[in-house]
Amino acid sequence: MRRLPHIYSGEEIQRLIQAATQLPPHGSLRSHTYAALISLLAATGMRVSEALGLLLSDVRAEGLLIRKTKFQKTRLVPLHETAVKGLQQYLACRLKLCPAGEHVFVYNGGCKLPYWQVNPIFRKLLKSANLVPESGRAPRLHDLRHTLAVRALEQSPSGRQRIGQHMLALATYMGHVNIDSTYWYLQSTAELLSDISAAGEDVFSGGLA
Repeated sequence: MRRLPHIYSGEEIQRLIQAATQLPPHGSLRSHTYAALISLLAATGMRVSEALGLLLSDVRAEGLLIRKTKFQKTRLVPLHETAVKGLQQYLACRLKLCPAGEHVFVYNGGCKLPYWQVNPIFRKLLKSANLVPESGRAPRLHDLRHTLAVRALEQSPSGRQRIGQHMLALATYMGHVNIDSTYWYLQSTAELLSDISAAGEDVFSGGLA
């Protein structure tokens, strides 16, 4: 059984990013790297492994080129203009403070930033942002991907055909091989479950007759 994700609010994401900007040592690339990584994951819904695998050459005018990853698929992820601006600012800083290395997110003189290093830092950021629950499981970095998918579904257009098209587009954007992976997000928030319940009640009351 899949673990239900934590769906971040916009305010929670901003607190995480703010906490990242305070990471020591002062004046190093580290704080910029983690703030940019969290921002990019929140804005695109990319898998963490996809973001960490990004090369400088993968940053294109039309978006981010995601090379063969989990399902051996390559896709292009378009970026909103605000995400483009933020990424450009980070890359300018990254190339100034650490010109070596071919990856977007690096540490120690240009080495690719590994997940095993990212995860413990993220746990520290959760504490700094006061996002660690008193009981239960803490939010995960991967939940930023779930959050993007759920927010996109919440803004789905009305109408059965348009909703289906929206789901297919989201599945392609997220890099899902099976659309079942996309439909799973429907259960992730009370708002989406309420919509499903209302649709079911409409059917049983003759709303589609």
